[in-house]
Amino acid sequence: MSISISNQQDKIPFTRELEETILKVTEIVFAREAIPPNLELAIVLSDDREIRKLNREYRDIDSPTDVLSFAYRLDSPWEPGYDDLFPEEEALGDIVISLERAKVQGEEFGHSLARELGFLVVHGLYHLLGYEHQDPEGEKLMRAKEEEILSLVGLGR
Repeated sequence: MSISISNQQDKIPFTRELEETILKVTEIVFAREAIPPNLELAIVLSDDREIRKLNREYRDIDSPTDVLSFAYRLDSPWEPGYDDLFPEEEALGDIVISLERAKVQGEEFGHSLARELGFLVVHGLYHLLGYEHQDPEGEKLMRAKEEEILSLVGLGR
């Protein structure tokens, strides 16, 4: 598994603890969901201003958001063995997170920035894998998977 983390904001200090949180949660999701190890994932840490631009451009929503996922594998839903169908494609996708928004939300929910960042990474990654929370059943499944991963890295509720 190849994970690139790009900190493109300067409002919130990006510490070694936060980097380790990102690496731990992605490693566990990759293992749990049988994501082929040759796939690449890019995580971009942004601020509210920049993620607002992306949200406006790609979702027609003119406000900042916490996380955006850009899947590169749109031809088929995710399933183990999918990579065998497209071996030349090495990128799973990009996750853009507003670290500024993560800090605010962590404070609102009464937990650490690391826990909120971990949640947003896991949430974005499950979106790349085709999970959605538009209906109650999908939301229940996605939330259960997210909380399981966070518990495994010591960031559970």
